[in-house]
Amino acid sequence: MDFIVYAPTRPHLLVDVKGRRFARSSDGGHPWENWATADDVDCLLRWEQCFGDDFRAAFVFAYDVEAEAAEGFPELFRFRDRAYAFYLVWVSEYLHSMRQRSEKWETVSLPAAEYRRLRRPLDQLLNVTLG
Repeated sequence: MDFIVYAPTRPHLLVDVKGRRFARSSDGGHPWENWATADDVDCLLRWEQCFGDDFRAAFVFAYDVEAEAAEGFPELFRFRDRAYAFYLVWVSEYLHSMRQRSEKWETVSLPAAEYRRLRRPLDQLLNVTLG
């Protein structure tokens, strides 16, 4: 877990940030990389139990968006001549849809359609949560 975010309204957030690079899909690979380790999922759900009902575990996928791929993003955050996009997925929802990515590295990920369905732009969530 990277951050504990206390909000004026519930839930408070237990956040694990996953930094990823977002490139055009023609560059190879999947532009919406959303992998984590199976241990990340297990540990965050255990932290959620320890902290109690007022807390919710989440992955925040922080994408470094290449200039050629920036079109079509509803909200980009700019910092030091770079553009970033942030999406949250509740770990409890991630758990139910995750698939094994690599047995050797013990990583899991969401299929692209499931990721699009479950992700929430972080700025929208913070506006609701932090009011």
